[in-house]
Amino acid sequence: MIADVPPPPIHQDPIPFGAERRADMRRYARRHYGIRSARLKPRTIVQHVTVNTSYRATWNTFAPNVADGELGELPGTCTHFVVDRRGGIHQLVPLELMCRHTVGLNHVAIGIEHVGMADGDVMGNARQLEASLRLTRWLQAEHDIRTRDVIGHNESLTSPYRVERVARLRDQTHGDMTPTTMRRYRRQLGRIG
Repeated sequence: MIADVPPPPIHQDPIPFGAERRADMRRYARRHYGIRSARLKPRTIVQHVTVNTSYRATWNTFAPNVADGELGELPGTCTHFVVDRRGGIHQLVPLELMCRHTVGLNHVAIGIEHVGMADGDVMGNARQLEASLRLTRWLQAEHDIRTRDVIGHNESLTSPYRVERVARLRDQTHGDMTPTTMRRYRRQLGRIG
């Protein structure tokens, strides 16, 4: 159990997540996880890189509820938090709702996106990294999430919480926030009180 950690400053900047998107999320959860709810039950935190250079572009990517170009499914992809390059933390979706950000883990994963083109952009930006670590540590304390369950998107296939009922997606992951990056990230996370 992690001791109480104060929340970092968080800007509320919600994307549209109305009745239609919630219904799409419930259908997605039923198809992919065998559950009939869009309610998030946090067990892990997944770190991502946006592969763009601005917070506004990131928000604009997640705001529309349109089928994604990669898998062609609804609801539209999204994330709970975005950490911008200046270290600002933005919350896009309430933590009680699932977000589509990591195949196999959306039912149990809080998503954190970092504005940047690659892992090194995040790890090399002191303000952004510090904000990310503080946000993650607070979320760990709030939801009793172990440090080993703070993972990079690239580590999603090895999570013990992974469930994927759609056969063609069982081996699907992305290359951002690799195990090497995440070993460094988790070591630094341990120094946050």
